[in-house]
Amino acid sequence: METPARILIVEDDARIARFVALELEHEGYRVLTARDGPGGLEAALRESPDLVLLDLMLPGLSGIEVCRRIRRASDVPVIMLTARDEVTDKVQGLDVGADDYLTKPFHIEELLARIRAALRRQNADAPRAGTTLSRGQLTLDQGERCVRWNGTPVELTRREYELLRYMLMNKNSALSRERILTEVWGFEYVGETNVVDVYISYLRRKIDERFGETVIETIRGYGYTIREEERSDGQSR
Repeated sequence: METPARILIVEDDARIARFVALELEHEGYRVLTARDGPGGLEAALRESPDLVLLDLMLPGLSGIEVCRRIRRASDVPVIMLTARDEVTDKVQGLDVGADDYLTKPFHIEELLARIRAALRRQNADAPRAGTTLSRGQLTLDQGERCVRWNGTPVELTRREYELLRYMLMNKNSALSRERILTEVWGFEYVGETNVVDVYISYLRRKIDERFGETVIETIRGYGYTIREEERSDGQSR
């Protein structure tokens, strides 16, 4: 029998925490809880849960800082739960490593769907030894989960890595923003497609601008693509 996923809830509102915990337990998940930032960070690092539900506004240590510190040590999926729905708050949460963002009040069915999607992505991201994707001098080693440009390491966040991997796996294909959202953020992801533009800009800053070559091309009014590099003899590579 498959071991149930362990989910850590970091939420200072006892009513919300209890409600979510009961729903998750009813779905068969094992649940851990913490009521403040320091306690949530300690539990995330000590207990190694399969997923973290993290409130943004926490006593002792903000959810943003908790997520930032978790990311230094772990790739565990993090879904932020918060009453704040400003775009800047969402982008800040994603920037420090959150995988998803759900605004309160939320429907429990949507939360459960996002949890399933995050856990599926985590399982799909298991290292694949010996599988390397490349485009010119850019290589992505799925076994080591590392990216290099002509041997120079390129530091990417988990989401940036997933986005680049998906685009390299689909070189020469016109990828719409909606398709990228579905495949990289998960089928049940509900959000604005401009999050794709934000993460494309991150990749361009770390790859295109850093190394002086256009790797990711814009398809105006549609989405993006990575094309094979043309060699001097006219062949692709």
